Amino acid sequence: MKRKLFELGLAVSCALMLVVWTIRSAPFAKAQNQPVAVKTSPAEGYTVHVLAPHIVDGHAMGPYHHYCKVLAPDPVIQCLIYESADANARLSQVEFIVAKKLTRNQVPLKDWNTNWHDHTIEIAGGRVQVLDLPPDKAKEVADLVSTTDGLIVHFYYDGDMPNGRTSVAQAVGHKPMNEGEFKKYSTQ
Repeated sequence: MKRKLFELGLAVSCALMLVVWTIRSAPFAKAQNQPVAVKTSPAEGYTVHVLAPHIVDGHAMGPYHHYCKVLAPDPVIQCLIYESADANARLSQVEFIVAKKLTRNQVPLKDWNTNWHDHTIEIAGGRVQVLDLPPDKAKEVADLVSTTDGLIVHFYYDGDMPNGRTSVAQAVGHKPMNEGEFKKYSTQ
């Protein structure tokens, strides 16, 4: 008899604990039904798709598919660049796009002429296409990028294997600037 009372008491205690736990867990259960915030990664956000050729080792190559992401409103933009839009295309270049008001005050003219290019000149050359956006939005992107300079790092491969070599590629139509032309944009 004592054993049956003990078992009954144990069952009632367990049932009460279950009821209390269910009541206390109700807000948690409701929260579980809410949309869960997805953790983002630095690889997300490269959604602006641009097509443009580049000069690599003195030769016009491409056009290359740029997938760009705005990092700061100055603007500072990064582009991952591929030879095609294929889902398994390998990364062939990275472009750093920085507001002229920053580059023209921090990069010496000699280094700028060697490594950087003016996006106003590149876009005006008609070789840059902003893809996958309506014309008005594509123009907004082009207008914003026109306020920047770009530096392109090119990666070399031996067949399908990266070999560790890199170089600085250049925009088609890049022209070195003199001091006056260079400083003209330092405050824009």
